[in-house]
Amino acid sequence: MGATVDETGVNFAVFSAHATRIEVCLFSADGHTELTRVALPERDGDIWHGHISGIGPGTLYGLRAHGPYEPERGHRFNPNKLLIDPYARKISGRLKWSRTLMGYHVGSPMGDLSFSTRDSAFAMPKSVVVGPDNFDWQDDRPPNHAGPETLIYEAHVKGLTAMHPGVDPTRRGTFRG
Repeated sequence: MGATVDETGVNFAVFSAHATRIEVCLFSADGHTELTRVALPERDGDIWHGHISGIGPGTLYGLRAHGPYEPERGHRFNPNKLLIDPYARKISGRLKWSRTLMGYHVGSPMGDLSFSTRDSAFAMPKSVVVGPDNFDWQDDRPPNHAGPETLIYEAHVKGLTAMHPGVDPTRRGTFRG
């Protein structure tokens, strides 16, 4: 899922059970200009996917999803609204609050059942294609514990450290705590 770099470009994979079409929008390096839109040509089950040649790490992109606009049934597909890839490992830019972000016309007598055709791309952060993880692990090795000797502890960082008296107050509720 998301964007995966290979030798010739990037493979994109997006989940949507109800979309009728998914497009990848490529943007200029500053994120202000949409350069092209590419419809993902393949669908296997609920996964839309396709390969775009000639691009790589650092490419800015967003998604557009076509499908039913039936708010009463929970469907609010609107290809005029640029979406961040939920699997993106990096985001560029900041959200610029604007009415164009809404999928409906603010103030319409139909309320949020109306359909906005205003493009939101200028106001949205962009997803960024990230290359393979080249982190140098040096001499680090997995602990190699047997299954019965392994304990996996899952915790909410903020809840675990927010009020802990042994944690520096400036670090409470953070990963540094």
